[in-house]
Amino acid sequence: MELTSVERLHERYALLRATDPATPLPPMQAGQFAQLRVDGCPQAFLRRPISIHFLDRKRNEVWFLVQTIGPGTESLAAMKAGDRLNAVLPLGRGFTLPASASERILLVGGGVGVAPLLFLGQQLADMGVQPTFLLGARSASDLLQREHFQALGRVCVTTEDGSLGEQGYVTQHSILHNEKFDHISVCGPRPMMIAVARYAREQDIPCEVSLENRMACGVGACLCCVEDTQEGHVCVCTEGPVFNIKQLKWQI
Repeated sequence: MELTSVERLHERYALLRATDPATPLPPMQAGQFAQLRVDGCPQAFLRRPISIHFLDRKRNEVWFLVQTIGPGTESLAAMKAGDRLNAVLPLGRGFTLPASASERILLVGGGVGVAPLLFLGQQLADMGVQPTFLLGARSASDLLQREHFQALGRVCVTTEDGSLGEQGYVTQHSILHNEKFDHISVCGPRPMMIAVARYAREQDIPCEVSLENRMACGVGACLCCVEDTQEGHVCVCTEGPVFNIKQLKWQI
């Protein structure tokens, strides 16, 4: 693929937009991911798993939101427009879309976990569903691309320092106590997802979570992303990364 732009959204985040100049991009589902090869970085022998952040069919362009946490992701963020990006995509299983446009859908994201929710919000909007986003961050400066989410649905926010929205964690937001939803989709730090899953179970709301286990190969060969589920041990990269919470053995 060819990078059309690389934008530093934050000191720890970069947005990569990439296209295939010769071929239409394949069908993709929100919640699926790509394995990106890191060239020119001796410390990054393995590809890096990155969620599909958005798919722009008109531009034949896919977006990746990269959190820089080591040499591999730093190298990806340092790339420039025009550079070539080797990507294996799409991989894994994504979020389930509602059967009816009348369903009330809540999308909950924390940190870089907001990445797949923008694409999911777009797919829901294309169905005539206006989702509600509940986004959590440490502070206002850590909340990324709020205007893009606002273009797709209602956005509710929590920040740990109270600099934007309600202060606290997403599970403390007043919307969870004042409104009822038909389905919840979640991606973010595992403690946050477990807390939201607990809330969903208590309220008897169907809920899916996108796991962020370490993935080296992306095709179920290396076994480093294995999760113990109600059906036994499975590879998150092939059987997920999205799971119904009833499949998981979380103590919720």
